[in-house]
Amino acid sequence: MTSIMPCLWFDNRIDDAIEFYTTTFKDAKVHERVRQAPDAPTFTAVLELQGQKFLLLNGGPQYRFNEAVSFVIETDGQEETDYFWNRLTSDGGEESMCSWCKDRFGLSWQVTPKQLTAAIAGPDRDGANRAMQAMLQMKKIDVAAIERAYAGV
Repeated sequence: MTSIMPCLWFDNRIDDAIEFYTTTFKDAKVHERVRQAPDAPTFTAVLELQGQKFLLLNGGPQYRFNEAVSFVIETDGQEETDYFWNRLTSDGGEESMCSWCKDRFGLSWQVTPKQLTAAIAGPDRDGANRAMQAMLQMKKIDVAAIERAYAGV
């Protein structure tokens, strides 16, 4: 079966990235790790995070991540949203708007609670618009505030 696997280009920090992602995502698996010599840094690795495989490449300084590509983490509730947001923005990560953030490697993520998606796609179009307006004012999503905005309270 044909599959698609994103390739993430790292600048000599691939071993740090492997450690960070495998400790952030509780079900993470390292499927493969290739070194050019026994004591050399990892050259490539295949990680699985939340069921999605990623190829990590120790490619050098030529290319940088930017917001044109981001990965969505669909969370369930505030506790899970807080966990991923806090992990990704810690130790050099950056907060942005509307559920977007960058991790310490500059990779963009959207930490998106299911409740946000349900509210902005909900059948009450006025409530959906209120939820959208509330979301546009947030960095990390506040699930209770989104639900209050949708309900009109």
